[in-house]
Amino acid sequence: MDLDLTPDEDAFRAEARAWLAAHVPADPLPSLETAEGFAAHRAWEAELSADRWSVVSWPEEFGGRGVDIFKWLVFEEEYYAAGAPGRVSQNGINLLAPTLFDHATDEQRARVLPSMASGEVIWAQAWSEPEAGSDLASLRSRAVRTDGGWLLHGQKTWSSRAAFADRAFGIFRTDPDAPKPHQGLTYLMFDLRAPGVTVRPIGRLDGKPAFAELFLDEVFVPDEDVIGEPGRGWRIAMSTTGNERGLTLRSPGRFLASAERLLRLWRERGEDPAVRDRVADALIGARAYQLFTYANASRFAAGEQIGAESSLNKVFWSEYDMALHETALDLLGADGETAAGEWAEGYVFSLAGPIYAGTNEIQRDIIAERLLGLPKGRR
Repeated sequence: MDLDLTPDEDAFRAEARAWLAAHVPADPLPSLETAEGFAAHRAWEAELSADRWSVVSWPEEFGGRGVDIFKWLVFEEEYYAAGAPGRVSQNGINLLAPTLFDHATDEQRARVLPSMASGEVIWAQAWSEPEAGSDLASLRSRAVRTDGGWLLHGQKTWSSRAAFADRAFGIFRTDPDAPKPHQGLTYLMFDLRAPGVTVRPIGRLDGKPAFAELFLDEVFVPDEDVIGEPGRGWRIAMSTTGNERGLTLRSPGRFLASAERLLRLWRERGEDPAVRDRVADALIGARAYQLFTYANASRFAAGEQIGAESSLNKVFWSEYDMALHETALDLLGADGETAAGEWAEGYVFSLAGPIYAGTNEIQRDIIAERLLGLPKGRR
């Protein structure tokens, strides 16, 4: 792994830095977990897209710049270092889009990806159900064959962004007689404003609706919105979750920027010696995660797959994110308890990290069994 950037990569970094310096809003946008903030972040996605910065690694025909994974990492570092807004489109860009590139038809990619890149259509993730979270194969929501498509029935829950999003993606049981739970599932995209869809927002600890329940009653989905072969949705879904647990959802640029902000906070607060080691750990952790990610990127570039090692990634960033925000709140003291600023909101969001994208308990089982070769634990 060569950590030295090429002249071309240095030039790309300079171009990205200059654009962000000229365009990042001077004042933070309202929380994207509110209607006002969601609209403001959608407008920011459109501004990014207008100069093809919203999806730099995508092919140009879909609104990207066609850059490789190393330039994508460089852009992410610059993006977060500039204090740019959180990405309201991340479910679509980081989860659905890689799935479409790997498994969709040319028609689906041409129809779905440009509006995703521009923020015109924001996507929600509809995986979990009341009795199917980490054990996703036990889901019970169905898709029943009808003329020209499918009718959805059932309930999804903890659907990220669904309170304000336009469309959603998930898997549904299409063959209830399949011999195994993970068989007979189909991967579908559907409109959250279609007849038969009821969206019920779920408030976080701060009351903002970061998630929602979806109730589906004979919701029609045309055949053109089925991704891959009907009944083979599990294999496609595992492709999506691999991206979710891997590097795309939590790029190292995000943590490098947060660790630097934490260091500034520590100095502003009088360099409290009681938390000095925790601040140092945050800086070391961000740098270690960056190097780990570049190592994985090198493997991608060499044509290798990450597979079960994405579970290592997921456990690390989810626990790191909580520890970093807890340190910041301890430095803020009473101010941290009452402030509605980015540290407080970031902390509330970080609490969900060990749960979503597959709980950390499940990830540790995967690490034990598939990477370390240990016996299966009790389920």
